Amino acid sequence: MQKNVDNYFLEGCGRCSLGGTPDCKVYTWATELKLLREIILDCGLTEEIKWGVPCYTFQQKNILILSAFKEFCSLNFLKGVLLKDPLNILEKAGENTQSARLIKFRKPEEVLKIKDKIKTYIFETLENEKAGLKVTLNKNPEPIPKELEEKFEEDPIIKSAFYALTKGRQRGYILHFSAPKQTKTRASRINKCVGKILKGEGMHDAYKKKQNI
Repeated sequence: MQKNVDNYFLEGCGRCSLGGTPDCKVYTWATELKLLREIILDCGLTEEIKWGVPCYTFQQKNILILSAFKEFCSLNFLKGVLLKDPLNILEKAGENTQSARLIKFRKPEEVLKIKDKIKTYIFETLENEKAGLKVTLNKNPEPIPKELEEKFEEDPIIKSAFYALTKGRQRGYILHFSAPKQTKTRASRINKCVGKILKGEGMHDAYKKKQNI
């Protein structure tokens, strides 16, 4: 994991073997991410590295995360559901996501086109935080094991990556993680699958690819 944001842009998040190579997703979206970084810093947020990615805080509260995925990079508002979203640009990371909302970008022009609007969303987020607004979470309809919920609490990037998977892949992981009776075994299974989840893969994707299924 990188200790500062500058290293993130040079070497990636450090979560996989692609860091520092041309295949690193951070390099794919380098221009877009740097533009977003400048916009966020103009809004006065504190910049840190958490979970291996740039995280922006206000009064020690996590507000925003910058992320690089295979198909897009994103600005992740951790309490985005509270925003008014007049441009209708906020998206759920996955069907069951309740609080966080993403703005996805695939071209530098997309960032520049709504630069001022992004700042408006950020300032609204700050006002919500100052007002102490909280998100009321509904019970998740999927039978997610508590060990996975705990992993999500520890690392929101894993949560975003998980809910970006297809519903079928999510269900496959949930069934796999829930099967053991012992907490230690369930936690071990989750830790072993984190890498695949972050890559956007299902449990059996590598096997299917190998068998040309």
